[in-house]
Amino acid sequence: MAMKTAEEHEVGISCFISDLPGFRGILKQRYSDFIVNEVDRDGTVVQLSSLDAPQEEPESFQENGTNTSDNVVSYASQIESFKSLAGDSDAVLLEEFINKINAGGEDGVSPIVLSPDSDKSHRKAMHNFFKENFKFLVTDVVDGPDASSKCIRVRLNSAEPNNKGKNSKKRKERGDKPFDSRGSENWPKNVGKFLRFHLYKENKDTHEALGVIGNMLSVQPKSFGFAGTKDKRAVTTQRVTVYKQRASRLASLNKRLFGIKLGDFCYVKEGLCLGQLLGNRFTITLRGIVADSEDIIKASADALGRHGFINYFGLQRFGSGSLPTHLIGAALLQGEWKLAVDMILDPRDGEKSAIAKARKYYKESSDVVGTLKQLPRYLVAERAVLQTLKTSPGNYLQALKSIPRTLRMLYVHSYQSYLWNHAASKRVQKYGTENVVLGDLVYCKENSTGKVTESVGSEYAEDCSGRYDSNNEDEISGEIHEEIDSVKVVDVEDLNSGYYTIDDVILPMPGSRIKYPTNHIANVYEDLAKKDGISLTESVHNVEDFSITSITGCYRRVFQKPINFEWELLTYSDSNKQLVETDLDKVNKSKPMGTVKQMGAANGKNEEAFDCIRELESSNDVVKVENYSEIAGEEIKLPHDESLSGSSSQDSQIALKLSFTLPASCYATMAIRELLKTSTSVAYHKTLNQ
Repeated sequence: MAMKTAEEHEVGISCFISDLPGFRGILKQRYSDFIVNEVDRDGTVVQLSSLDAPQEEPESFQENGTNTSDNVVSYASQIESFKSLAGDSDAVLLEEFINKINAGGEDGVSPIVLSPDSDKSHRKAMHNFFKENFKFLVTDVVDGPDASSKCIRVRLNSAEPNNKGKNSKKRKERGDKPFDSRGSENWPKNVGKFLRFHLYKENKDTHEALGVIGNMLSVQPKSFGFAGTKDKRAVTTQRVTVYKQRASRLASLNKRLFGIKLGDFCYVKEGLCLGQLLGNRFTITLRGIVADSEDIIKASADALGRHGFINYFGLQRFGSGSLPTHLIGAALLQGEWKLAVDMILDPRDGEKSAIAKARKYYKESSDVVGTLKQLPRYLVAERAVLQTLKTSPGNYLQALKSIPRTLRMLYVHSYQSYLWNHAASKRVQKYGTENVVLGDLVYCKENSTGKVTESVGSEYAEDCSGRYDSNNEDEISGEIHEEIDSVKVVDVEDLNSGYYTIDDVILPMPGSRIKYPTNHIANVYEDLAKKDGISLTESVHNVEDFSITSITGCYRRVFQKPINFEWELLTYSDSNKQLVETDLDKVNKSKPMGTVKQMGAANGKNEEAFDCIRELESSNDVVKVENYSEIAGEEIKLPHDESLSGSSSQDSQIALKLSFTLPASCYATMAIRELLKTSTSVAYHKTLNQ
């Protein structure tokens, strides 16, 4: 049965602050109607201002260039011998592994796991073969899909002197995690090991965009660092870091990237980690405004600025692309590994036919290899799961662990968010939106610091430990301890003093070290989790990544006011007209005309390609055309997006433009919901265009 996108009430979104009537308005009619610019910890709004690499790359790059492909050794004869020892499938896997290394992708080549092997003597022969024929590789043994079998894992040799200086000390520090061969020691010492750049994207989520870039660079997703994921159906700009890559190499990708641009490059010493941002600046245009009077629009906008909104986790948190991520999170917390894998791979409503066909094919055939051939690369979680099942059939836990940590943890965070939303709604329903009540949780004002305030609602705090498979928990534990120790339960003395207001009320994201309110709201968490067969105090398995008792937990404000809030009414007559400039528009305005060829070339190829891409753009889940330049034979500049209605009207219409900043992990769609008093689901807003 195909999965369906969650409705707001199903994930606990059910209340409003104000009793104003609301009005009609279309959210995200065009991608450029929803613009997001990251705000870094210094309060600077991140913008795309240049697509060019620095004019002068460090001189030492010329002397110590990296990723050279000269003198690549062929191992064809060794692989042929290996085929007779291990079989065709493992030989193909090994050949692909070595090709990635030879292609300059050693910075992000993950280990491979060979087919299950219960014969110890045969495994010994395999180990010896690698020692004799592939000195730059090393092997060890990991558990197979069942108790009687083992699998040989192959990775780059961390101690091999000719392997560009990989050092074994780092691997020992990482424990028994797969070794991540991330670069060469000949990187210039005077240059930061991370390239930071601004990622501009249209109608793509962050993981998908980085998957495309990583594929073009031949590096794994773990090579990238970013502070937070951004909306898919939007135009967004954010900071990203990548390990040991040259700016000129990334800048050269711009002419081949579709809906993605890279710019504002600089070299830094540290990579970005999830949560390292102050918030996001939103520029949102609501089209087709219809209200009983202009006064209602003005009153609603003013009320939003004064009182804010209920700080729900928006529908995006739960998989707006028809993936109920909180249900996957529940399966992981229950230890139902196969169920979780099935939910990730099963057919879903509303997907493009090619993807739907691939999912249906796997559901009916269980053919891993055949499904992998059909699934596009940007489906990171699905491909990671299938790649592991390809080498370790039936090992569903290992398949789940193969998903990049920052991505797989979103499933667990989604379930935490599901509980939090329901608790927030119960808090509003039972106690209202005006006063603090006995048993509420608040931050102790006398102990609060800017650091603590900033971390409120930063559900990504624990995720820093997943970057590059390193363990940085000790580096952030002080912030977590400080946040948790600064929380108190409101008592009678607090109520009498009037020291705390409704803006101070917080609720916990469940974890091992958080407090719960001492009023009726605490029961919401326990009752919902119990209904799902989950204990918030005990784990049914020993897998830390998927255990609620292994997550520290954090807190989130129940009510949030928009920062630097501005609004204005606009009039327009063409529904296809873009009303707000994007970062890329501003960059292109500063460049000389004629740098991009126009549509409708004499040979007609451009027009045909444009029509093809425009057709893809018009649906909900867009098929990404990574090599669209091959269709037309030259670069095409596609308009940012097409109107969902696909038509233009000459009648004058009203739009409401909103600009405001929100702290990290707050959802602008929830502010819009408070304004309009309608659902923020994509399906609902599509109906407004019909």
